[in-house]
Amino acid sequence: MSNISEQIAELVAEISGEDEVLDERDLDLFEEEILDSMAAIELLVAIKSEFGVSIAPTELDREEMNTVNKIIERVSERM
Repeated sequence: MSNISEQIAELVAEISGEDEVLDERDLDLFEEEILDSMAAIELLVAIKSEFGVSIAPTELDREEMNTVNKIIERVSERM
């Protein structure tokens, strides 16, 4: 699973342009303005492309995917 974790953290870093998410995986991505709504949708598209896991933007509350660790959990649950 750590490989998936690394890949997801790298996707978030790539989309947001913020490398700090690689080390600080419990940062609130929206509160810290690392992701906005458009970047979040871009991330969901990238997750579907990379892992074949489809998560609709309306499917989860923001609080369920607001950190890298929570994103890793949601993707892992669906694999």
